[in-house]
Amino acid sequence: MTRDAAPDRLPERQPAVRVLAMPTDTNAAGDIFGGWIMSQVDIAGSIAAYRRAGGRVVTVAVNSFQFHQPVFVGDLISCYAEVTRVGRTSLTVRVEVYAERGRGIEEAIRVTEAELTYVAIDPDRRPRPVDGG
Repeated sequence: MTRDAAPDRLPERQPAVRVLAMPTDTNAAGDIFGGWIMSQVDIAGSIAAYRRAGGRVVTVAVNSFQFHQPVFVGDLISCYAEVTRVGRTSLTVRVEVYAERGRGIEEAIRVTEAELTYVAIDPDRRPRPVDGG
């Protein structure tokens, strides 16, 4: 893993989450802590799931999670989330994370990808049917 990975283009759609990686988000080696990235991924995934479910959702599984490249302080992180499957009460969401190392350009490095499952819940925190699912 190097700082000089081949650049990608950012997806044409809007990210669910965009945030600047800060010094307080680092691990002992000085890179951005993987748990911080996992948190951003879960937030992005939950936004897509919430919108599609028409209400509250909870994370029930992290189906896959791959770190391709490190994230560094000062990287602008964009998390793109897409609902890929809708069940009766659950939704599967794919999240791709890109890091813009030199902001102001339209090139980025795909650093992480994940797939998570969410369940739609009612006010009593019980599973409920996904609208239109």
